[in-house]
Amino acid sequence: MSQFTNVAITKEANIYFDGNVTSRSVHFADGTKKTLGIMLPGEYEFNTGAKELMEIMSGDLEIQLVGEEWRKISAGESFEVPANSSFKLKIYKITDYCCSFLG
Repeated sequence: MSQFTNVAITKEANIYFDGNVTSRSVHFADGTKKTLGIMLPGEYEFNTGAKELMEIMSGDLEIQLVGEEWRKISAGESFEVPANSSFKLKIYKITDYCCSFLG
């Protein structure tokens, strides 16, 4: 899906890692939430509360989930992160993403 309709968007940005990762929250009528964001090149570690689906719209990166090896992810691919976990990213070029919170 390349477009969302009938949503509310939080104007204030979510800003992480001194501005190298930013996103905007998108709220749906059914109560679900997604974030749309940009990550600049660098290495980052995130913690999760809810299970997440990360869709990579453009860019190149590697991800390491807890207890797993690093793996390459490219534009058009996605990955899931378990709830109450963490993951590490190595971003190699500007990356556009959509994060869906699954529960």
